[in-house]
Formats: sequence, C-alpha cells, structure tokens
Amino acid sequence: MTRPTPYIPALRFDWLTRFYDPILRATLKEEPLKRRLVEQVGLRSGQRVLDLGCGTATLTIMLARACPEAEIVGLDGDPRALAIGRDKVARAGLRVELHEGIAQEAPFPPASFDRVVSSLVFHHLDTDAKRAALARARDLLRPGGELHVLDWGRAGSTLMRLAFLSVQLLDGFRTTGDNVRGRLPALIAEAGFEGVAETHRARTMFGVMSLYRATRP
Repeated sequence: MTRPTPYIPALRFDWLTRFYDPILRATLKEEPLKRRLVEQVGLRSGQRVLDLGCGTATLTIMLARACPEAEIVGLDGDPRALAIGRDKVARAGLRVELHEGIAQEAPFPPASFDRVVSSLVFHHLDTDAKRAALARARDLLRPGGELHVLDWGRAGSTLMRLAFLSVQLLDGFRTTGDNVRGRLPALIAEAGFEGVAETHRARTMFGVMSLYRATRP
C-alpha cells in the first residue's frame, strides 16, 4: 500500500524507530497503561478491532492475546515501525493483520469495526488532522461501537506541565497543544461520539497520560 501523505515517525526521526520499544519501556508506564486500556476495551469473541496507529504492534499483540477469538487489525503510516511489528507478530505466532496507511485515510469500509483503539497517536497530529482522524474512526465503527484512546492529557499541575515540555520539544508544540490543554475529549465529542469520558489519569516522568472512552451512536 502506498503512503497517501507524509507521516512523522513516533520518535520524530526514522533512525530512532528501532529504539522505540525500549525507550517506552524505560520512560513510561507502558505495560500497565496498555494493560488497563486492553481491559477497558473488553474484547469479546467475534469482534473486529482496529488499532489505529499501531506502530510496532505492542498494543495490537496485547489485544490479540487478550481475546484470540477476536479479529485484530493494525494500521500505521510508518513502514519501519510496521516491519518491527510484523516481526513481533510472527514471533508471537498470532493471527493479526497489519496494514500501512494513516489514521485520517484508514482504508477500510464504513461500519466495519466494533472497536477502534489508539495509543500515543493523537499528540502527533495537529488539530485539523485530529479532527479528520476522529471523524474517520467514527465512520469505521458500527453503531454502538466504541473508541478507546490512550494519550497525553491535561497537565493538571505546574510540575506536569514542565515535564511535558520535553515531549513538546521532540514532537512539536503545534501537535501536542490540544493534549496538554485537555482538549482531546472535546474534539472526540465534536466528531460525533457520545458518552465521552476520561476514565484514568497517570503521572509519568514526561507528563500525564489519560485514558478515554466514547461510543458511536
């Protein structure tokens, strides 16, 4: 599949992609946060799930292991991250589909998923791209389907705001501003989702991580 538009690597530079997994393990509460996300998704047999911006497929694999009877699909615009993800999926012996493409133009039919999940993707997108990606996520969900997002949230304190500056210097102030100001729930609601809720907040060495849930009416 050809990339329709440029993408930004998760750590901003292609040469850092191979270090993405160990860096997240060392600096963030990645495993417990993603485990909580998987539990919140509450997968059931026969459901179809899209990991939007799957990166190196860590969350994708956790979802597949949590419910082997569900159909798990990953999408990401970074071919280097996907290559790492495909190797991890193969070594795990799991039945998972990984596709190349960006969230705003996810190449799937409307109403084809029961769940859309996303981890550490939206802070890479500017406001317009966030809106486009959320609108696409809504289109891809069946009525009653759920969106689950783990990403940087409102700082909540001066200390956490200062800690988040390092993320903004790496990923850019234009894309991360909505997150640190706590605007992501409003953007989710604007995209047509209902019952938007921040279900968990966790302080990390680089700022606050928030977990969100919403439903497609």
